[in-house]
Amino acid sequence: MNFRLAAISFAAHGVARFRAPAAALLAVSALTFSPVASALPSYDEVRQDFRSSETLILSREGEAIQRIRTDSTVRRGQWTALADVSPALRTALVMSEDKRFFEHSGVDWSAVSAAAWGNLWNQRTRGASTITMQLAGLLDGDWRQGAGGRTVVQKVGQAVAAQVLDRRWRKDQILEAYLNLVPFRGELVGIDALSRTLFDKAPHGLDEREAAVAAALVRAPNAKPAQVAQRACGVLKDMRKSQATNCDALDLFTTGALQRRAFDPSEGIAPHYSRQLLAQLRGQGTDVKSAQVKSSISAPLQRVAVETLTRHLRELRGRNVEDGAIVVLDNATGEVLAWVGSSGLLSQAAEVDGVLAWRQPGSTLKPFLYAQAIAEKRLTAASLVEDSPAYIPTANGLYIPQNYDRQFKGWVSARTALAASLNVPAVRTLVMVGTDRFHEQLKAFGMPLRESGGYYGYSLALGSAEIPLLYLTNGYRTLANGGRWSGALLQPTVKTTNAGKAASPVPGKQVIDEGAAFIVGDMLSDTNARVRTFGTDSVLNTRFWTAVKTGTSKDMRDNWALGWSQHYTVGVWVGNASGEPMHDVSGTSGAAPIWAELMVWLHRDQRNSVPKAPANVVKTAVQFGAMDTAGNWLESPRDEWFLRGTEQKKFVIDSVASAEEAREAQRGKKGSKQGASTAAQGMPARIVSPVSGTIIALDPDIPPARQRVQFIASDAPDGARWLFNGKEQARGARWGWLPWPGRYKVELVDAKGQVLDETSVEVRGAGVRQQK
Repeated sequence: MNFRLAAISFAAHGVARFRAPAAALLAVSALTFSPVASALPSYDEVRQDFRSSETLILSREGEAIQRIRTDSTVRRGQWTALADVSPALRTALVMSEDKRFFEHSGVDWSAVSAAAWGNLWNQRTRGASTITMQLAGLLDGDWRQGAGGRTVVQKVGQAVAAQVLDRRWRKDQILEAYLNLVPFRGELVGIDALSRTLFDKAPHGLDEREAAVAAALVRAPNAKPAQVAQRACGVLKDMRKSQATNCDALDLFTTGALQRRAFDPSEGIAPHYSRQLLAQLRGQGTDVKSAQVKSSISAPLQRVAVETLTRHLRELRGRNVEDGAIVVLDNATGEVLAWVGSSGLLSQAAEVDGVLAWRQPGSTLKPFLYAQAIAEKRLTAASLVEDSPAYIPTANGLYIPQNYDRQFKGWVSARTALAASLNVPAVRTLVMVGTDRFHEQLKAFGMPLRESGGYYGYSLALGSAEIPLLYLTNGYRTLANGGRWSGALLQPTVKTTNAGKAASPVPGKQVIDEGAAFIVGDMLSDTNARVRTFGTDSVLNTRFWTAVKTGTSKDMRDNWALGWSQHYTVGVWVGNASGEPMHDVSGTSGAAPIWAELMVWLHRDQRNSVPKAPANVVKTAVQFGAMDTAGNWLESPRDEWFLRGTEQKKFVIDSVASAEEAREAQRGKKGSKQGASTAAQGMPARIVSPVSGTIIALDPDIPPARQRVQFIASDAPDGARWLFNGKEQARGARWGWLPWPGRYKVELVDAKGQVLDETSVEVRGAGVRQQK
């Protein structure tokens, strides 16, 4: 049958006579297209099959924390319920596309007859396609309009499908599906993508002007701005009826809206974490397009972490600090509860993920070193280690470590050395353990070291290797778990509503002795042991049990605070992504306040217990030898933890004991002639530091005043003098020398000028010609 001739014939008999023949024609067509029409999906099926171009990352509580575009071929937002579409847009769309939408049964016969009549006389008409018919075309590609328009067969099939849809679906469902599936402009499909891209707001917030522009785009999605504005003006006039409409202003508004691209490809509070999660899922073969992905992140904690980092970095802006990162791990499962990769708008490199950036960890590697030394029974927590100038020969010359405050504490226990973050004792400990063995131990803790132990040398004790925050924090979690290592997890392992609760431990690999891990945790939780460096009112002191360590890399380029409680491990880094040094930022003023605030928030309503001692440790009362004539102890007596079999009750240094004996003899506390003879002769004076042949390299990055070399003599008599190349420079048993390039013969002489001991040193600096 020639449907076009039929339509002309119907039109010739007048509009009033068109309905009956057309209905009859449609009834016959319905029999032909019934198999196709019966295959139309239901409303629920359409909504279920809807695919957004965005993937939503959900928190462990089920809250959306990040939206990321994962489909680059089209831009669809989320499915928008009709109730969430502004009344202005619903009105504009119906008035523009289908004024009798709520009256007809899928096909507007009046519009069909008018279109047929206009067709007969070559007159332009609005067209007869209803919203329901257009939706049918969107649901079935067979009825979709091609480049040359729809064929007669497609039009009839579309009309049949529209009637079927109208019988099966409610009117609100038809309108809702149409708004979500209709193409608007370019890659934009659906009202959510359109409103967020062109108007930077959700569909429920569109006003009359915006609704008129959106309705105008349905008819001509890719028309020029002037044409869109002209049609929008007509729609707006129909909506306002008697009210005046300024079409010139609407023209400017439309032009601006069509140029806007406000729908960012990523939005939320966890952008860096979300990218890593999706990359991991893709690697596992999971289709992440248009999905809702459940994450391990706790939304309340993530928001607090973001806000805390931002606030503290604002306070540090005057010290040249603009970047930071935070990781919070669940101790039992390893799940990532918070991941803040950057400071956002405060940073000039907001896309750089500070959680995965390679940075020097500074002193934060010391706990792993002491744990290994204790596990190998090279040290105990009470063992005495000398904090004095050290000159360690290496293949590249002498390595001379310095403490953060450029001062030395003398003989200290390993507990004090770690808690107070003393550098020289740490290097001495590494000499005992060995760089290669420590390197292997760090790898067992999950540290992705990129070079060998020999490459880093003894500076590895002070954090010269580069390690990302995520791996470093998980290493601390390993200590919290008694030396059992398992990887950090981006996906939840159990169904929980609160971070850290109802979680079962994940089996791990034992990488360090459980007792050694416990003892190191106890050392790092000791507020008294850290007093020498951090004072009595340190921000590191919490009202509940925590173990914490800070660190600062060379030239203040990185600042860290890492620590754990019974349930959580928190890692914080602050610095500059560019590597630029900070100004006067220490471990307690940079990362530590952020760490402490997060720990307090995590335990606001959760009990925290002191770790239970494992079976292979024992507690013993210990005392330390006296160190001066006043009888002061090296350290106060205390109860100390030991690995079973390594405990002892008293710790004293041989040289200290000898000095005590000599002083006792001098005071006449020894009655033997041999004691008196010892008192008379005294101890021979000698230069303890630096050793002969020391080569000192001046570091241009360190202020000269901070590079003083300590010359120390033991048992120096009153009036002892230091001669440099024959010239007197200082008097006394100890002197801090400001080095100057050159070679020096250093002599220690008594008041009569008699040489008691001598040594030689060489100072090298830039631009100094070495003597042959």
